[in-house]
Amino acid sequence: MTEVRIATIVEGQGEVAAVPELVRRVVAEIDPGIWVNSPPPFRIGRDSLIRPGGIERAVEALVERVGPSAGVLVLLDADDDCPAKLGPELVLRANQARSDVTVATVLANREFEAWFLAAAPSLSGLRGLGPNLQRPANLETIRDCKGWLSTRRTDGRSYKPSADQAALAARFDLRMARENAPSFDKFWRDLRRLVTEGGGSGRESRTVPAGGG
Repeated sequence: MTEVRIATIVEGQGEVAAVPELVRRVVAEIDPGIWVNSPPPFRIGRDSLIRPGGIERAVEALVERVGPSAGVLVLLDADDDCPAKLGPELVLRANQARSDVTVATVLANREFEAWFLAAAPSLSGLRGLGPNLQRPANLETIRDCKGWLSTRRTDGRSYKPSADQAALAARFDLRMARENAPSFDKFWRDLRRLVTEGGGSGRESRTVPAGGG
C-alpha cells in the first residue's frame, strides 16, 4: 500500500474523532491502495480561525507539528457564511502563510451534521435514531441539524457531537451523502486532490504493510 499523510484542522470536539475516521473512509473509496496517516486534528474555534491571522497561525502550528510533507485539510461549519466566498478566501490566506504546503478548505453547509441528514436512511436505527429515517428537503439550508437528529431519536436522549459524531461518521452512506450534499461532494473532491496530486508537497508516499502502520 501507499501511505499519504493528511493533517486536519477542525473546530469541534466531536470532529477530533470523527474527521480522521471520515478521511480514512473516503480515501479508501477513492483508492483502496492508499493508507492514510492522519495525525490527531488541530482544534481551533471557528471565530479564532477565520479572524485575521487565525488560519495562518493554525496552519503554521500544524505544519510545525506534522511537517511540511503532509497535505492539510481545514474543515469548519459554514453557519451563515457563503461557502463559495469564505472557502476560497481561507485557502488564499493559508497558501500565503505556507506556500510549500497543499491546503484544502471545506465548509460544511451549514454544519457537519448536514452530511448525516444527506444520508439519513443509512443511519436508521443507529445511535438511538428511529427506523425508516427520511432525508429532509433542502438539507443544506437547515440551521439546526443537531436538533433534527435529536428529534429523530427514540431513546429519549439528545444528539451530542462528542458522543455520537464519530460513530455516525463511521457508518453513514458516503455515496448517498455525496449525491445529496454539495459541500460533502467538495470534501470528497478535495481529498481526492490531496491524495492524487503526484509530486505535490501534500503527498508523501512509501510502501507500508497491508493493513497500515
